[in-house]
Amino acid sequence: MRPPHLPRWGWDLAALAVATVHLAFVIDMANQPVAGFAIAGVAALVLRRRYPFLVFLVTLPAAFMVFEKVASMIALYTITSRARSPWKPAAATVLLSIAFALQGTQLYGLFFGPYRLPFDAAWAELPVYTTPLEPFLRVTLSYVALAVVPVVLGYGQLTRRRLADRLVEISEAREHEQRLLTQQALASERAQLAREMHDVVSHQVSLIAVQAGALELQAPDARTRSTAEAIREVSVTTLEELRQMVRVLHASGRRGGEGPVPQPSIAQLQRLVEGSGIDAELAIGPLPDLDPPVQRAVYRTVQEALTNARKHAPGAKAEVRLEAAGRALVVEVANSAPTRPAVELPSSRVGLLGLRQRAELLDGGIEYGPDGAGGWRLRLTLPLAGALPARASLAGGSRGYQRRPVRSSYASM
Repeated sequence: MRPPHLPRWGWDLAALAVATVHLAFVIDMANQPVAGFAIAGVAALVLRRRYPFLVFLVTLPAAFMVFEKVASMIALYTITSRARSPWKPAAATVLLSIAFALQGTQLYGLFFGPYRLPFDAAWAELPVYTTPLEPFLRVTLSYVALAVVPVVLGYGQLTRRRLADRLVEISEAREHEQRLLTQQALASERAQLAREMHDVVSHQVSLIAVQAGALELQAPDARTRSTAEAIREVSVTTLEELRQMVRVLHASGRRGGEGPVPQPSIAQLQRLVEGSGIDAELAIGPLPDLDPPVQRAVYRTVQEALTNARKHAPGAKAEVRLEAAGRALVVEVANSAPTRPAVELPSSRVGLLGLRQRAELLDGGIEYGPDGAGGWRLRLTLPLAGALPARASLAGGSRGYQRRPVRSSYASM
């Protein structure tokens, strides 16, 4: 059960009340100036938070003279709980221990009290107070321990406060880290959007501008020439504005010192298949040099097809084929019938729609559906207009296909 939460002034008032009640039981107003020192020490507790060590020194005479313990112990607790270095708490503890030990063993009255003896006589009388030694030491240590109690409590409060401050710092650091991660994710999305806009939209607008310029030069009449010129100017203006937007998005999506993020390509298909989580066979025939947008479309298509096979056909085998058929690139991904029941997983249901849109932007097409044997087949066709002659395939030469069975490390799990 947690103690009730009191404001600071409430704790100050409670401490002052306890010290006042204790003083009322032990004070003797006829014993001056000791009674005055005791009253001043209790009254000084009002300023203990602002001047803790000075208040402790004000309470110390009463502790020496009449054993007024409470005010000095409260002042020592305040010093310790607000300490920035160990020197003041250590000095205050030594002084209070001496005061308590002198009063508890009655040595104060022998050397400093109102009925004190001359020093030579008091020194000669000292063995009477200190023998037998064991009880004397036991009493002395008990009063020293009493003086140490506020030190222990004060350091406990100081440690608790420092831990609470540290927890607040950790919480703020975590919130700051979360904000940084969110900003990083947003920046990554902006960079991805910038790349897609540059690779797809910018490419199409550039073609429009080039074709409009060609039409302007070959126009048979002034009206057609004027229309072509207007289309070219609008295309160039749009292209420039688009490039400015891409620069802004790309700059906001890149951390300082980072270079452009590598884009997926056909060269990364083998790694994609290896990490797909299913048994798959990759076959790549002789291919010409492909533009980056085409390679990215191929990669995303294979990625989506393998993802769907893993989700909807557990235990099935898949085959990925790439080939150049005439002036077209054909990508085919087929999977067999599932061997285990499928587990319902959340799906955005827009993956194939996104593939179709990507293919249409590149003047291609996509077909997909069941193969009649319980499996599924997807076929992407993209034009290869203006492609260079075929080069050695990624599969290992131009003699034809080379099948590379790829068994994912997840397949045996």
